[in-house]
Amino acid sequence: MTDEPITLLIVDDHPVVRDGLRGMFESAAGFTVLGEADNGVQGVELATRLDPDVILMDLRMPGGGGVDAIAALTRAGARGRVLVLTTYDTDTDTLPAIEAGATGYLLKDAPREELFTAVRAAAEGRTVLAPAVASRLLSAVRAPAGADGAGQLSGREREVLALVAKGASNRETARVLFISEATVKTHLTHIYAKLGVSDRAAAVAVAYDRGILGAQAGG
Repeated sequence: MTDEPITLLIVDDHPVVRDGLRGMFESAAGFTVLGEADNGVQGVELATRLDPDVILMDLRMPGGGGVDAIAALTRAGARGRVLVLTTYDTDTDTLPAIEAGATGYLLKDAPREELFTAVRAAAEGRTVLAPAVASRLLSAVRAPAGADGAGQLSGREREVLALVAKGASNRETARVLFISEATVKTHLTHIYAKLGVSDRAAAVAVAYDRGILGAQAGG
């Protein structure tokens, strides 16, 4: 465990929001704000240059929206995790952001401590979803096709998914199951294919919806 602070980049087109977030994080132990951007294009440029651990990303910004920025960062293989922080929880905002590669999605009315916890989780690669967003995502990823046969997971795949549902990173999952991180990634690839999803958050949502997780996740 390192004592190094979590480094942040704030991307939002409202100066008051940026100032508020910067003040909030700089007044708390364990965080360092490296910079601010007022649109997605500038956000991608700064993220590439500053290499923050976590990027707090608004979605609707003139001069370059958040979803395009997230997709650009994902394509570039950026190390920083993107945590969407927005006032919008509609399907048209939520799903594209998650699909583009966002690690988490919170609403701007989230309590201060919840935001701190979410940033710490995002820095560790864990998925963080506001309850309202999680329920929308769950509804959107429900798929009648593939719910039987091809959707059956092996025992080890269930173990991996149960740990992912608890917020474990690939490294933590590998340590608990005594397998390599590469093997964890392979299992996740198979899980995504069987469940018809493309990321961790959707896999967990579908697994709970189909009853694959539940008693299993608690064991």
